[in-house]
Amino acid sequence: MMSDGELVFIGCYTSEAGGRGDGISVARRDPRTGELSAPRLAAATPSPSFLARHPRLPVLYAAGELAEGRVTAWAIAEDGDLTLLGEQPTGGEHPCHVAVTADGAHLVTANYGSGSVAVHPLDLLGVPGERTDLRRHEGSGPVEDRQEGPHAHMATPDPDGDRVWVIDLGLDALFGYRLDPETGRLEPPPAPFRTRPGTGPRHLTRAGGRLYVVGELDGSVTGYDAAADGTLTELGRAGASESDGPVQPSEIGIGADGRFGYVANRGPDTIAVFALDETSGIPVLRGEVPSGGVWPRHFSLMPSVDPAGPEFLYVANERSDSVITFRLDPETGIPAPGAPVLELGTPTCIIRA
Repeated sequence: MMSDGELVFIGCYTSEAGGRGDGISVARRDPRTGELSAPRLAAATPSPSFLARHPRLPVLYAAGELAEGRVTAWAIAEDGDLTLLGEQPTGGEHPCHVAVTADGAHLVTANYGSGSVAVHPLDLLGVPGERTDLRRHEGSGPVEDRQEGPHAHMATPDPDGDRVWVIDLGLDALFGYRLDPETGRLEPPPAPFRTRPGTGPRHLTRAGGRLYVVGELDGSVTGYDAAADGTLTELGRAGASESDGPVQPSEIGIGADGRFGYVANRGPDTIAVFALDETSGIPVLRGEVPSGGVWPRHFSLMPSVDPAGPEFLYVANERSDSVITFRLDPETGIPAPGAPVLELGTPTCIIRA
């Protein structure tokens, strides 16, 4: 592993979930070239399918996607080694997303299998305590084999304010909870926002006062205007891919300058690029390139050390056991392969430390 550069952590499915990984791996990233060093195992832990970093402390969190879900907290050493700080049950099944509030005081986790969201307080060292809340959703959607019940797929706190958006694929719904910073309890909205039936919303990303939501079940990207009270108004909608076959979008993100959005498409195994109109906010498909592997589950956008340099996009291709590095064209936003392929078992999430 290169001795300098930024730490990057990669969560991988392990045998408990039918994966070929060993837990959380670490690599170093050269922020000039975007190249990643050969990965090594930082912590052996069951199926850490999603990772999050504390906003101030050198602490990494992992969602253990197990039948009896759990979250773990790890101290990050300078060399990337991880030391377990604490572990808590999520109170639900197969958690698939975890995030830390902007003030670093709470951890929120989406339990996909049981359709619930959990809140854990974090102490001054970033260690999670016993749950302060567990909100279970109820209902179903029109896609019988995927929406037979609630499936919370993402719990994401706003970068400012106290709202936590919980996206439920099974209910075609976005819940704009308020998190009480004193009690750690979630105040539900008067009613969840309902997407178009059969959308299967999976993840969202933000651009100013707008939310962009990717639909796993109908292969869509939809922009919404988000009012201060949590009211959403649809701005426009586009297909996530031009492929004729089945499309199951996974991750969605926006480049640093806000001009382009990116979507990973499983099935056609592509990364799609969308222009985001500054005035209307409508997403318009501008290009689509191969993901460099099979079943792109997650990606992360990371900057160059040079302010004038390219932005980089790192794609975790779950079924081909690979992470691919792309350089983004600053004018068109189109990704181009930019570094050697990283090989490791069943990667599901990649984040910068």
